[in-house]
Amino acid sequence: MTVVSELWAGVVPLLPVAVIVVLTLLLAWLGGLLAGRLMRPSTPQMAGAARRLTMAVVGLIGGTLALQALGVSPDVLLLVIALLGVTALVALRDPLGNYGAKYFSDIYTPFKVGDTIEVQGFSGKVIEINPMTTVLLSDKEQLVSVPNASMIRDVVVNTSPQAWKEVTIPVSISGNLDLPVFESELLKSLSKLRMRLDVRFPPVLTTKARTPQSTDLTLTLMLRRPEDRDAITAEANKRLTEVLERVRGSRRSGPTTGNSR
Repeated sequence: MTVVSELWAGVVPLLPVAVIVVLTLLLAWLGGLLAGRLMRPSTPQMAGAARRLTMAVVGLIGGTLALQALGVSPDVLLLVIALLGVTALVALRDPLGNYGAKYFSDIYTPFKVGDTIEVQGFSGKVIEINPMTTVLLSDKEQLVSVPNASMIRDVVVNTSPQAWKEVTIPVSISGNLDLPVFESELLKSLSKLRMRLDVRFPPVLTTKARTPQSTDLTLTLMLRRPEDRDAITAEANKRLTEVLERVRGSRRSGPTTGNSR
């Protein structure tokens, strides 16, 4: 019994360390999986780098906690974590800037695929907007790749005819929401704005991407007067929110007509 007691006494202090190690491995795996999914729209190389970086950071934090549990000073490890964090931010500054600019350009920049724009002394038709760059096809049939950060930092001129008329609003809904019902309710609600819209072009809701978890849509409105852009955008967003709440409420209260596609 004395030997068993001594072994148990030696094992007990290590139990917190074992728990920390197991939790660190689990959280590193989950964090890497989440980072990979969040970076899925980017290139596989960037998604893999984000996954590895997340796992490394979680592992370093777990190692720091394990050292503390053993009574060892984690100062050196904390210094290594800080240096790695600074290095990663410096190395990924441009890719992360372009990736973040893509989000803001989707919401605030008045151009889309198919428009003709001028930026940084280049002009051409927008043929692709990816997480890193906006690709233009010039009049000489040359491909021009412009970093997305430039779309936020520099002046962008949209030379498409009547580009000022168009307002595009990104919409994201849950994947289990009835899309036909949502579209019908939204267009019905927006019909009350018809006096301020170009009657020749009714509101259009198009699907950009769809997964089991969510559906990304784009609502397109055509204005009658350019000075109404901000007011109509605010009103359309308000009606979007109201319709979403109404459709979700009807789904919770009972079955809806139609099937999810």
